[in-house]
Amino acid sequence: MDHFFRRKRAGLVKPLLSLSLIFVSVLMILKLKLSEKDAARIKQARDASWCGSDCFPAVESNFWRINTQHAPSKRTDAQQVSNGTGWDAQVLNCSEDASVKSQPWFRHLDPRFHQFVLHRHCRYFPMLINHPEKCADGEVHLLMVIKSVIEQHDRREAVRKTWGQERTVDGKKIKTLFLLGTPTTGKDTRNLQKLIEYEDKIFKDILQWDFMDTFFNLTLKEVNFLKWFNIYCPGVRFIFKGDDDVFVNTNNLLELTAFKVEERKDADLFIGDTITKAIPIRNRQSKYYIPKELYDKPYPPYVGGGGFVMSSQLARRLFAASEDVELYPIDDVFLGMCLKKLSVAPELHSGFRTFGISRHKASSMNREPCFYKNLIVVHKLSAQELFRMWSTVHSKDLVCAQRTSM
Repeated sequence: MDHFFRRKRAGLVKPLLSLSLIFVSVLMILKLKLSEKDAARIKQARDASWCGSDCFPAVESNFWRINTQHAPSKRTDAQQVSNGTGWDAQVLNCSEDASVKSQPWFRHLDPRFHQFVLHRHCRYFPMLINHPEKCADGEVHLLMVIKSVIEQHDRREAVRKTWGQERTVDGKKIKTLFLLGTPTTGKDTRNLQKLIEYEDKIFKDILQWDFMDTFFNLTLKEVNFLKWFNIYCPGVRFIFKGDDDVFVNTNNLLELTAFKVEERKDADLFIGDTITKAIPIRNRQSKYYIPKELYDKPYPPYVGGGGFVMSSQLARRLFAASEDVELYPIDDVFLGMCLKKLSVAPELHSGFRTFGISRHKASSMNREPCFYKNLIVVHKLSAQELFRMWSTVHSKDLVCAQRTSM
């Protein structure tokens, strides 16, 4: 199964790795060692109570297999939440649901969706990297949660040094987490895993689950994070959830949440670039193609997954609702289905531009910092573009009109 199965252990690492892979690995290690110096200075300023990578066993070959009993992790008492419970998905039992094959519609289903349908009852997976202490250091006002993949170190580095920087603003504590799966089949899994463990040893901001990072598995990141949040984050007030290629104006985001609290409209808060009256895409060449056999109704209102903000109260209700909603291969739509079950309508806000400022890449509007200064989320920026725009938007020399018309 492309989305869940792991190749059996191949034994010792092959004596000769490709030159290109060695080159990439060396570059990433050098970048991480440079980042470690910056991280050390930050760490000294914290009242550190982190557990660190020593609390978790090294990744063994059994993490890549199916139906495997995982050895108990050597966690300290400080890693357990106050009620004594923790992440309980330690046994991965994900056999295909053979009964689905007897359904008439399955025989007509596009083969690309067979493995997803046969295994979509597989919902929660063992954790390879966990940080249960992330929310335990006092009350966290805003938890920044970013979907990423192992190879995108440059994007994570850009986020950490710009809008995802852990800090306190006007007494409001901001924390950051990156959500990862494991490399897809055919990549140098063992070396990439060691690199991500080294990165996490420095920054301590990665949650990783034992399922492959594929497009269909983005929904697994949603449900596994909701479960994780429900267990470990009782004191968080708001969650921003987005991609690692977005620009976020953190100050504007904090102003928005403060305004909703003042209006007492924060309990069911779920705000983003809302899409309504959408229908499944039937173009087989599209990334978002959905065959009629899988879903043949209009979509409920949902928000673009590039970035949205929700309250912790709603996140806990979403977790409960999600357990009764069948997994869907498009994560944005899946959350819309969960919201519909709760009878909550996502709120549209013009400050969230998850499809970019302008659909025309050559538009000067896309490079105008005053638009970014007045928005909350803008999608589709490279790491280099994010650094440049962040520096420009926060420059004291930037002068913008009071309001910038879109």
